[in-house]
Amino acid sequence: MLAPFLMGLVGGQRAMTPLAAVAVAAARGRLPADNGAPGMLGHPWAAAGLVLLAAAEMAGDKLPDAPDRIVPIGLLGRFLTSAVAGAALVPRRRRWLGAAVGGCTAVTAAFPGWRARVAAMPRFGQTPTGLVEDALVLAGAVAVLRALRRGALD
Repeated sequence: MLAPFLMGLVGGQRAMTPLAAVAVAAARGRLPADNGAPGMLGHPWAAAGLVLLAAAEMAGDKLPDAPDRIVPIGLLGRFLTSAVAGAALVPRRRRWLGAAVGGCTAVTAAFPGWRARVAAMPRFGQTPTGLVEDALVLAGAVAVLRALRRGALD
């Protein structure tokens, strides 16, 4: 359950990134065999659409009126997308556990991520802190998928 947990940490910071990363991996055939991913997640159009949504979320995060990630709808979105991603990272027989771990981790991780960002913004500004956060989120999602592919998270 390490992969859903780690992807949930990513989802706590950016709701769409875990789902987009898993969709791209599924479309490229890079998820483990017998994974718990919904079939449509691996369609190239689904992957492209989710990547666009993730990019839009990252761009919108830099706007001055962007809502905090800890508002209820933001937490719900993080839970749902990270739950689907978590299910996709484990064998089909454990998909519900992977979904629970991914979703719950994302909701929990949203709070310290939000606090860290709020603390850094007065000194560095909204856009620079958001760009650093984006880079960490992307690196984290890629690292989880690479480690899973190598079998390091089994």
